[in-house]
Amino acid sequence: MPRATNGPASRQRRKRILLRAKGFRGFRSKLYRYAKDAVYKAWQYEYRDRKRRKGQFRRLWIARISAAVRDRGLTYSRFMEGLKAANIEIDRKVLSDIAIQDAAAFDTIFASAKEAIDAKEGAALKA
Repeated sequence: MPRATNGPASRQRRKRILLRAKGFRGFRSKLYRYAKDAVYKAWQYEYRDRKRRKGQFRRLWIARISAAVRDRGLTYSRFMEGLKAANIEIDRKVLSDIAIQDAAAFDTIFASAKEAIDAKEGAALKA
């Protein structure tokens, strides 16, 4: 009796990996042994970079807010301190969007933060 190798399932498994490796360069898209390694590594990068993407966006938002705030004569960290002192709770994503899209609204938020910083420093000088 011949040995049963479950050929259709094996072929399907290999085909699935080779389809996922489509677009890879050279033998990494043609030969199953190397395509399998490439696909598994791609999955690792994909998983890791889903986590990293969040930090990259946060850095982008901070850079945008910082640029907008520096144009108005303050640093990013002092601005965030002012927002906290003024009890303004807007996340960085929305702040960066406001800074780009609506300069007048950002000026209002900036003025509130600046007043809170000035009030805080005035209180510290009196004490």
